Amino acid sequence: MNNILKGKRGIITGALDANSIAWKVAQRCHQEGATFTLTNAPIAMRMGEIKKLADETGAEIIPADATNVDELTTLFSKSMEVLGGKIDFVLHSIGMSPNIRKNRPYNDLDYNFYQKTLDVSALSLHKMMSVAWKLDAMNDWGSVVALTYIAAQRVYPFYTDMAEAKAMLESVTRSFGYHYGKKNKVRLNTISQSPTMTTAGSGIAGFETFFGFANELSPLGNASADACADYCVSLFSDLTRYVTMQNLFHDGGYSNTGISNEIMEKFGK
Repeated sequence: MNNILKGKRGIITGALDANSIAWKVAQRCHQEGATFTLTNAPIAMRMGEIKKLADETGAEIIPADATNVDELTTLFSKSMEVLGGKIDFVLHSIGMSPNIRKNRPYNDLDYNFYQKTLDVSALSLHKMMSVAWKLDAMNDWGSVVALTYIAAQRVYPFYTDMAEAKAMLESVTRSFGYHYGKKNKVRLNTISQSPTMTTAGSGIAGFETFFGFANELSPLGNASADACADYCVSLFSDLTRYVTMQNLFHDGGYSNTGISNEIMEKFGK
């Protein structure tokens, strides 16, 4: 390890279990010398194993509903108190669709569920950044990374209303990235990750089939959760100071590949 995050303080959201990308990010940040707090919604924390991660990384857990501004205010305030200063990096790894959980098709969505999807998966980033702004909680040249998916640009029928949520998430990243960049040189980016075998991803119908398709289409294959954690660490570091307001594809080349020989051979049989 190179200690490229030595002395940096952060907040990592969304670590549920060892399969979570956020879990891998926390481990890598710890290895690279960072200190941070861990947070998730109380209901998610009861379902997961976040205490194990906290023990491994020496992090304090601060429960917070990412849709609740008061709880986010407590999260940032207490994180600065616990860590001994302003925040250098934030990972937004938050996404949830009640419509997907209830198997509602895209042309028959429950609109109360739809609003919940947008609030949890996208507006939560705006709320987090607004709270950080008002508390002056971010250090100059800080870094915020949110996890997204290519369904924000292309149609993936099984992704239903999460596609709009990711599109909104990417828009918030660009817009707030401009304002926070002008204010404190804070940079905001999204990582558009390959389909990844996480607890959340595997809950989507047909996910395993699509995982295999994407793996055969991508010249480098699907990027793993561990590889995504490496990428996040690079964006939290000072080595990427002038990267901001970008949607960065981390997908083994999937996003720029029209067809692969392997897939053509399968259709040719």
